[in-house]
Amino acid sequence: MSESGHSATGYIVHHLTNLKIGEGFWALHIDTLFFSISLGALFLWLFMKAAKSATSGVPGPLQNFCEIMVDFVDTQVKDSFHGRNPVIAPLALTIFVWVFLWNAMDLVPVDLLPSIAGLFGIHYLRSVPSTDLNSTFGMSISVLLLVYYYSIKVKGPVHFAMEVLTHPFGKWLMPFNLLLRIVEDLAKPISLGLRLFGNLYAGELIFILIALLPWWIQFTLGWPWAVFHILVITLQAFI
Repeated sequence: MSESGHSATGYIVHHLTNLKIGEGFWALHIDTLFFSISLGALFLWLFMKAAKSATSGVPGPLQNFCEIMVDFVDTQVKDSFHGRNPVIAPLALTIFVWVFLWNAMDLVPVDLLPSIAGLFGIHYLRSVPSTDLNSTFGMSISVLLLVYYYSIKVKGPVHFAMEVLTHPFGKWLMPFNLLLRIVEDLAKPISLGLRLFGNLYAGELIFILIALLPWWIQFTLGWPWAVFHILVITLQAFI
């Protein structure tokens, strides 16, 4: 940083700036899209490899990990979704592992990938998709739409409409029930998107601040924060 003449403020701003094309609403964050797609492809490849090499004997580490993830997500889905649909559990598994991989990118040293990108003339690069509001809100809104789709598909349009209009205060307070449902459905994607973004953005900022310190303090503070952050990234993926 000192060799390039950047101040501490300039260093922080640089590391919090996305690589993008376009302006305003139509701007595309290329780094967010690149890492999201790459991590999604990594997830598909790992689980496909585990499925193809699965054995009924002693499982290998990859098969063991995948089976634990599948059993964990399947249990959570059964506890919260009482209908029968073969897509819900795989969808939940995809979201959990994908968001976990997003968050895990926060454990990569903050200067490593931007420095590599700089060798190819790329001046800005953020490698943690969950520190971008576009990705967290995109995920939460997509999940809300999928909840509507599968609720109507599994329960039927009439049953779903009656559930919305009569829960929780019965049919005589339909307008109030509908208002509560609208508020609830608006609050969920906003709270989930902001919670994921806020926690990972704060974690990324702390790593950047640690990187501004002398190397021996970086080592002293960086490892404990990284270990604690493993709990944060896992918890946020679960939520």
